[in-house]
Amino acid sequence: MNTDTLNVSTVESKPFDDQRPGTSGLRKSVKEFQQPHYLENFIQSIFDCLATCVGKTLVLGGDGRYYNRQAIQIILRMAAANGFQRVMVGCGGILSTPATSCVIRKYQADCGIILSASHNPGGPKGDFGVKFNIENGGPAPEKVTEAIFKRSKEITQYKILQSADLDIDKIGTQPLGNLTVEVIDSVADHQQLLESVFDFDQIQALLTSGKFRMCFDALHAVTGPYAHAIYENRLGAPSGTVRSGIPLEDFGGGHPDPNLVYAHELVEIMFAKNAPDFGAASDGDGDRNMILGNNFFVTPSDSLAIMTANHRLIPRYKDGIHGVARSMPTSKAADRVAEKLKVSCFETPTGWKFFGNLLDARLASLCGEESFGTGADHIREKDGSWSVLYWLNILAARKESVEQIVREHWLTFGRNYYSRHDYEEVESERAHAVVDGLRAQLSGLKGRKFGQDEIEFGDDFSYTDPVDSSISDKQGVRINFTDGSRIVLRLSGTGTHGATIRLYLERFEPDRLRQNRQTQEALADLIDIADELGQIRKLTGRDKPTVIT
Repeated sequence: MNTDTLNVSTVESKPFDDQRPGTSGLRKSVKEFQQPHYLENFIQSIFDCLATCVGKTLVLGGDGRYYNRQAIQIILRMAAANGFQRVMVGCGGILSTPATSCVIRKYQADCGIILSASHNPGGPKGDFGVKFNIENGGPAPEKVTEAIFKRSKEITQYKILQSADLDIDKIGTQPLGNLTVEVIDSVADHQQLLESVFDFDQIQALLTSGKFRMCFDALHAVTGPYAHAIYENRLGAPSGTVRSGIPLEDFGGGHPDPNLVYAHELVEIMFAKNAPDFGAASDGDGDRNMILGNNFFVTPSDSLAIMTANHRLIPRYKDGIHGVARSMPTSKAADRVAEKLKVSCFETPTGWKFFGNLLDARLASLCGEESFGTGADHIREKDGSWSVLYWLNILAARKESVEQIVREHWLTFGRNYYSRHDYEEVESERAHAVVDGLRAQLSGLKGRKFGQDEIEFGDDFSYTDPVDSSISDKQGVRINFTDGSRIVLRLSGTGTHGATIRLYLERFEPDRLRQNRQTQEALADLIDIADELGQIRKLTGRDKPTVIT
């Protein structure tokens, strides 16, 4: 690159000590990202960890939250100053996380940057985030994010091109110094890929039959344009099927997290009289999903298991799957399906990046986590649109209701009663006291009895990657009981204030006559045991969780 003719500035800066990426990149409040040099330092740290930027192609986009457009202009100018040859950016700055992965893979780009804090709130007082994806389309592995963090602690300057903002609202190419900026259709590539996975004609017949109604809530986040294009325009669902379909910088004042608490408007619709047959929602950046039937909620763990059990109904998987993978806190419902299908089932730490190696090595075809994320080997991210279409394809093929499909699954495989209790924004010292207290008890838990429940073992989950042999320690405290029940506790890395304690509870019920209890009732004994062992209420000062899903 000839920088002599370009107006490139080298800006002196000082390191920030808080730029360690979490499971899904660097997430902070908008105000923190707006500090002078903060975003620029982190982006330069990413670029400095590449072997070279010269001649490379970068994919860039975000979920449309506040500060998205400004950050894109900064990153474009920094890409130009650092020698990138091409940047592909979503029109209007909009590009969902799964769509970004799709574009990286389709065009063999070298890397991608996704601007999102996923399901966290947006707006000037909300959160912002930056995630770096590698050439396979997946999130950067730990060795890469650690290198970025190390670089962020020693960086003293960054490079940026001095220029006016580009028009990112018009599809086409335009120069920025020696960089070619290509503004692309945000939806087209991802939709084309999804059409190759599913039977769109079969789904269209269902949605236009006049006997089936669906409701999709985009929560004013990134999936609005995707949902309008796919469900209404391509598949023929009536206008109005998609709710809150216009991305807004503050998500309309809502919380773009597709669960029973934050997607309450959709829940009210689906649990009302004359409810639609099928409901779904997605999150801020489009990778998570919630599935609902008429007056019926499908837990994410059950969703993964049912997808696995019905995979041959999906054109891409009609000849079988290599295996299935789930995050450690996700229920073991998928394990029981995998055992019956005689395919491998992998248990990984939380974080989609751990699935990438399994997918690349063709050890797994389907993946899922209890935090409302499912996906597969078509890309290297979880994919909310893929998940909704997967369910629609199953419904179209089986011609049964959501509830019928789930209850039949329980009759065949047993029911895993499952729930997650979140204690959000807990003071960090208090949250760590809960985890440390549990860890201190692990060696003496075996054989302890609480009524009918006897502990089989307790440990702190450690994962050895079967592909590259990398080791990830301290991934969550597990307490397993002799009847297959589990208590899992870990701290989440997706929040920006304090710490979030996530408590996971699971009880397996093979008895068909005991599969219709309310979930919290079925788990009541485990909830009490978890509080007795972890002293959660006492140490946090909270009398109940913030969110129960």
